[in-house]
Amino acid sequence: MSSGPIIALTLARSNAVAYWRILMGPLNSPKARETHPESLRAKYGTCDLKNALHGSESFYAAEREIKFMFPNSVIEPFPSREETEEYLSKHVNPTLVRGLTQLCRHKPLNPCVWLADWLIKNCPNRPQICDGAAVEDRKKGKNT
Repeated sequence: MSSGPIIALTLARSNAVAYWRILMGPLNSPKARETHPESLRAKYGTCDLKNALHGSESFYAAEREIKFMFPNSVIEPFPSREETEEYLSKHVNPTLVRGLTQLCRHKPLNPCVWLADWLIKNCPNRPQICDGAAVEDRKKGKNT
C-alpha cells in the first residue's frame, strides 16, 4: 500500500535481497532510529506503518514482484566475478585505456566531459551512419 507516489526499482547484485534488507533496517521506523540509526527506514520512515521502503522477503518473492512491476523485463542470472572481469578485459578496458591515454595527452579543462565525448566518438560498437543508413562493413560482413 502507498500513501503517495512511488518509485519502483530493481537491484541487481550478488545477494541483493539480503543486502537491501540490511540497508533498509528494521520494519518499525521508530525502532530503526534507536537500533539502526544509519538505515534508510530510520532516516526516511515516519512511523511503524509508513516505513518508507519495501524489500522482497526472498529471491523468489523478488522475482514475482519484479515480474509484476516490470512485466516486460527479462530476469537473467547475475554474472560471476570471473565472467564480469573477462567481459571488462575484452570489451571495456581496451577502449577505456586508449581514452584515458588520450585524456592525459590532451589535458583538457573539463576531463570528465572530454572523456565522455571521446568514448562516444570512439565506441567500437557505435554504428557508422552515412546519409541516414548504416554503412556495411565489408571486412566483417555486418552493419557497424
